[in-house]
Amino acid sequence: MRSEIYRELRQALADERLVILATVVGGPGAGGQLLLYPDGTRRGDLGIPELEAAVTTAAEEAFARQAPARIAVDAGGRTADLFLDVMAPRRTLIAVGAVHVAIPLVSFANTLGFRTVVVDPRTAFATRERFPHAAELRTDWPDEALRQVGLNEGSYVAVLSHDLKLDLPALEVALASPARYVGALGSKKTHRKRLAALREAGFDERRLARIHNPIGLPLGGRRAEEIALAIVAEMVAVSHGRAQAARAVLAAGDAHLAAAPEARQEG
Repeated sequence: MRSEIYRELRQALADERLVILATVVGGPGAGGQLLLYPDGTRRGDLGIPELEAAVTTAAEEAFARQAPARIAVDAGGRTADLFLDVMAPRRTLIAVGAVHVAIPLVSFANTLGFRTVVVDPRTAFATRERFPHAAELRTDWPDEALRQVGLNEGSYVAVLSHDLKLDLPALEVALASPARYVGALGSKKTHRKRLAALREAGFDERRLARIHNPIGLPLGGRRAEEIALAIVAEMVAVSHGRAQAARAVLAAGDAHLAAAPEARQEG
């Protein structure tokens, strides 16, 4: 059984699938292993119902955070220790729209270890001169390009073109995928138009709620580099399951400054 699990694990990694390998590292059932996927598929058997149930529950959070976890489970009066090793696809930024903001965004993402792909059918913008460090430049139409790239749980899609002709096909593919992050640049008015068009295309509110708009954490910046920093900060927060917490901290800071303006310090 273990050889079958390892064989499937190797294939899952080759296919860049998100997967958890749960191992009983101590106590009842020591050495038992279970392979789990986000859709509920599993391979292996820990042999103890309490362990199976605990792993299923813990895996939900581990998948959401894409971070390993260690849990202790009471199994018939004895404690079993389990380690959940999360193996995620490499983080990849797909920037749709080779606009000015995309230039520092790709640079920041590269520094943080993201693979970077720039998509824009406008060949005058998607050039090596503008994006010398991008892993890929794709000048296909956004929906075709995203399908060819292949979106998975390690994909971070930033729709930056501010052009519905490019935004909508990109968002349609991204929202139908398991992409980890989908963000869209643009005003509330522009975003309302996007949402209306996506609803007409059959997307429900649950899927539409996946779109981060305004894109990026609310850092207050206006320059292209500052907007790019806010976007990549939000991507990192999402990758660690901390996006809501980060926004709450920033909101609390804003409330504090509004209530006590004398606390501000001029640098």
